Amino acid sequence: MKKNLYRLLFAFHATAATLGLSACNDLLEPTPVQQLPADRAITDAGSARSATIGVYDRVQAYYQLNWPVLGFLPGEDVRFNGTLNQFLQIDQNQLSADNVLITEAWTQMYQAINGANNVIAAVPNVNDPLLPAAEKNQLLGEAYFLRALVYFDLGRGWGGVPLVLTPTRSKENGQGIRRSTLAQTYDQVLADLAEAETLLPDATTRNRATKATTRALRARLHLYRQQWTQAETNATQVIGNTNYSLVTPYRVISTAPFLSRESIFELTFSNSDANAMWNNWFPSALGGQFNFQPVPAAIALLNDPAAGGSRSALLATTTIAGASVTYGNLYSRSAQRDDPSYVLRLAEQYLIRAEARAKQGKLTDALADLNAVRSRAGVPASTAASAEALLLAIENERRIEFAFEADRWFDLVRTGRVGVVLGVTDQRRWLFPIPFNDLVADPDLEQNPGY
Repeated sequence: MKKNLYRLLFAFHATAATLGLSACNDLLEPTPVQQLPADRAITDAGSARSATIGVYDRVQAYYQLNWPVLGFLPGEDVRFNGTLNQFLQIDQNQLSADNVLITEAWTQMYQAINGANNVIAAVPNVNDPLLPAAEKNQLLGEAYFLRALVYFDLGRGWGGVPLVLTPTRSKENGQGIRRSTLAQTYDQVLADLAEAETLLPDATTRNRATKATTRALRARLHLYRQQWTQAETNATQVIGNTNYSLVTPYRVISTAPFLSRESIFELTFSNSDANAMWNNWFPSALGGQFNFQPVPAAIALLNDPAAGGSRSALLATTTIAGASVTYGNLYSRSAQRDDPSYVLRLAEQYLIRAEARAKQGKLTDALADLNAVRSRAGVPASTAASAEALLLAIENERRIEFAFEADRWFDLVRTGRVGVVLGVTDQRRWLFPIPFNDLVADPDLEQNPGY
C-alpha cells in the first residue's frame, strides 16, 4: 500500500532518517497529505496553475489502475490470473473492508477532492496580473469538474459518502462529517457540474475540462439517476458538437498520439509520468505480468464479426511455448508507457442517449443511436423492435464497446441486473466496503451493510 489511510487524507511522515523522538512527534501529529505549507500556498498565477495540475494528477492516480479494475474485474469478461488476494476478492465479488485496492482508491479519491477544495478556496483570492480573469475562471471550473467526477465515482462505488467541501487543514477538519445519502452525493455532483459549466471555456481540450466535458458527465449522472429527459438533453448537446465524432477504425481511439476526435476527456500520461496498465495485460513473453486475462466468452464476442467487428482490435495474440495466447490490447504502449486513461468518450454519449430514449418510448431514435455505434464498429445494424429488446441490446453493446474500461460492473449495478447476469444476488454486495482503517479513525463513519 502506497500510503497509510487516515480519514480525509492524513499520512504519517516518519522516515528512517527521523527515528527517535522526532519520528514519535511525527506519528503523534499527522500532517494532511494535501495541506499546503505556507511557502507553497496558492498565492500567484504559477502556484494556482500548479495546484490545478496537481488535482489532475490525483485523479490520474486512481484512474491508472484501481478504478478501471473495480469497473471491469467484478464483471464477467476479465479474470485475474494470479494469487494476490486483493485482486481475487474483486474478481470473485467477495470484497473485504481491508482490501488494499479499495483502501487505496478511496484514499486517492479523497486526496483529489482535497486538492480541488484547495483550488476552489484559494484561487478567487489570488491577485496576480499574470492570472487574468478568464484563466482564473478556467482553473476554478476545472477544480469543480474534477471534484464532481470524483464524487460521482465515489457515489456509484460506495453509495452516499461524506461530502467534504473545504480544504483539510488539520487532523480535526475531516472528523464528524457523516455520510450523505446517494441522492445528496449526486446533488453535489450536479451542483459542481453546473458551476463548472458557467466557468469553463467553450473550447475543445480533450485532456482538460471544458463546457462539453461537464455536459458529458452530466449526461452520465442523469442516466444513473434515471432522469431520462435530462440524460437525453445533455448527451444531445455533446453529440451535436462538431468538435466530436466517432472515429474509424475503432483502434484509432487507443492509438498514439491519442486525443482522437471521439475523446471527450482522457487522462494523459508520458514516459516520465508513466501508465503501467499495459504491464497487467501483456503476457510475460512480452514483458508483462498477464494479471488480467479476457475470458473465452469475451474473446469470442470481440472476435465475432457480427458483435465485435473492428473492436477485435482490443485483443492481440502471441505464441507462448508453441501455443497461441490471446491478451487484452487496449493498453499497448509497453515501450512508451503513455497509454491514456479513458474517462469520457462520444460512443458512450450515443449509448446514453439511446438508453434514455428507449426508456421514454422513442424507440426509432434510440435504435438509430445504437446503430451509430455499431456502424462505426462495422457490425450489422440491430433490429431490436421492443423497448425490452432494445435495452438489452444497448446493455450488450456497452459490454463490448467498453470491455476493458471502468464500466461493466457499474452498468449492471445501476440497472439492477447484477444478480441476473453475475449471480451476485446479495444486493449489499453491490456497493464497495468503506475501508476498515477509515472506520477506526472516525467513529462517525458508518460501514455499508453486509461488511
